[in-house]
Amino acid sequence: MNQRKPDLLWILVFIFGLGVVTTGYAQSFLERKVDAAYQMPVDPAQPQR
Repeated sequence: MNQRKPDLLWILVFIFGLGVVTTGYAQSFLERKVDAAYQMPVDPAQPQR
């Protein structure tokens, strides 16, 4: 029984770390998307798709 507790701990640590990485990636992706949305109409040199 004592051997399973570290496995559960590592699973929780892995899930927590994955959540942190996913949140950071999603935040940076959304910030870049918002910045691009604000910069698109300002710069007329970019071709509109």
